[in-house]
Amino acid sequence: MTPTEILKHEHQVILMVLGAAEREADSIASTGKVDADRVVKMLDFIRTFADKCHHAKEEDMLFVKMGERGFPTQMGPVGVMLQEHEMGRSYVRVVDEALEAAAGGDEAALTRVRDGLLSYAGLLRAHIQKEDTILYPMADQALTEQDQAELAEAFERVEREEIGAGVHEKYHQLAHELAEG
Repeated sequence: MTPTEILKHEHQVILMVLGAAEREADSIASTGKVDADRVVKMLDFIRTFADKCHHAKEEDMLFVKMGERGFPTQMGPVGVMLQEHEMGRSYVRVVDEALEAAAGGDEAALTRVRDGLLSYAGLLRAHIQKEDTILYPMADQALTEQDQAELAEAFERVEREEIGAGVHEKYHQLAHELAEG
């Protein structure tokens, strides 16, 4: 699998959790209650799988390599992706900071959790679409075979050394649980 194919596969896993986040937001709107345990699991998935694993591969490896091949990293498509990663992190912080009060029934906090989940999901859905259909094809065109091999090896190293053995699989399972629940 090429590095961009690996990232696209990870996108499919992330999309499962985005669907779960949207359903939780709908549930908050209709019931006035939050399933805090479920949201905590979503936040764990987002922070560990989507951000520490997936976004780190993009930010620290793919985008750097694209920069070496002439893509500006502070503007243009790569710059936009980096800005959107930061926006996503801010939505996650809003949800995390409001969750305890929301679980206690605070209506304003419930609204912040709901809106944060919806904002994050909407942002990431559009973000993934742009990466899959615009940025990754550009990368595949610009990167050499050696670049592709180096990135694939670096992705494996991240999984093994930084994320840890079995962690990727654990989060795939969590994504399925959240999607089904």
